[in-house]
Amino acid sequence: MDRFDAMALFVRIVESGSFTKAANTLDIPRATATLAIQQLESRLGVRLLERTTRQVRPTAEGQAFHERCVHLLAELEDAEATLHPVASNPRGVLRVELHGTHASRIVLPRLDEFHARYPALKLVVTSGDRRVDLIGEGADCAVRSGEPADSSLVARRLTTFEQVICASPAYLERMGTPTTPAALRTHHGVHFVSGHNAPDTALDLVIDGQVHSFTTEGWLTVNDAESYVVSALQGYGLIQLPRFRLDAELASGRLVEVLADWKKPALPVNVVYLQRRQLSPRVRVFVDWLVGIYAERFGEERSLSR
Repeated sequence: MDRFDAMALFVRIVESGSFTKAANTLDIPRATATLAIQQLESRLGVRLLERTTRQVRPTAEGQAFHERCVHLLAELEDAEATLHPVASNPRGVLRVELHGTHASRIVLPRLDEFHARYPALKLVVTSGDRRVDLIGEGADCAVRSGEPADSSLVARRLTTFEQVICASPAYLERMGTPTTPAALRTHHGVHFVSGHNAPDTALDLVIDGQVHSFTTEGWLTVNDAESYVVSALQGYGLIQLPRFRLDAELASGRLVEVLADWKKPALPVNVVYLQRRQLSPRVRVFVDWLVGIYAERFGEERSLSR
């Protein structure tokens, strides 16, 4: 393993806190990673990492070296992009995290177009409704709904979704149709939980320019979007999702929109990636492609950086 590869490995270990995770993201055996760091520490004459049974963390010298490595690796990738045709035909592995609906309905059906354009890139796509830690799990970029809360990430706007509140005809026949926002508090909602957060028990409306949340009763909590929709179809309660996700169900009458005259808060969708990877040709071409396919599907949106 040459010096730059060893530096890249060291950065991944520091950011993931694990030899095993770093080795997996770089597709090398853990034993190779261990030996490479031992050789790096021997060459530098300092201990870079403190190892315990539960975690790996940098020493003071290791932290300083990590900061320099991040800068040097970004400069190296940028230099290679300007001197070689890698920018137009990037190589390597790109790890992407997608919400399940975005993966199945928007990105994966058109991924062959991206592959045809950039055949030397290999993609690893993880999907679901759990929010992945980009650093800890080695993802290069992710498509996420809502405003980004992490200032260490660059965010580029893909689109903004209109939301609807709806339920099955059977539920509305049994419980009645809410005609005012306040009536939501007497209804059952299907609650949603993501990761280790508390379940979301509220439905949101915009009243006088402000977002108001109305807590619902409910006996069911789920943790993925597919189960959320199925629960509504079964008559278990009200749900709130982007309209595009429910087009077929609403058109067929299997779900019925409620409070249609009341505005719902718009749901922004962004592709996010780490600051230090913003010059990566692999990430750049994929982000640009995502912006294009979302614009084609949902209309142009102003791109934002954060």
